[in-house]
Amino acid sequence: MAALETRLEEVAADAAAARHLATARDRDLADLGVKVDANRRAINALGQQSAARFDRLERRVDSLEQKMNDGFQKVDNGFIEMRAKFNQAAAGQQRIVEMLDTLIARQGEE
Repeated sequence: MAALETRLEEVAADAAAARHLATARDRDLADLGVKVDANRRAINALGQQSAARFDRLERRVDSLEQKMNDGFQKVDNGFIEMRAKFNQAAAGQQRIVEMLDTLIARQGEE
């Protein structure tokens, strides 16, 4: 009987230890849940900040791209205008050459 009582006390002690460990595990899991939720909120906040920064950056890049395209268009228009003036100058010079050739030919006939 004494051995049974001793064994019963050991089982009771083991049960108390198991309850204590279970309580500690539950508390640890609850703490872990709180930490996971806090990390999830922090990650979501960082994601929102990153998205906002990306949107601002994208708008800036779009604006710079538009300014660059406008600048290239102005340069292209300037080259077109210069080409037209060079063509006019070349046509005028060709006309002068033709007139000089005509004068030279007339002088040779005289």
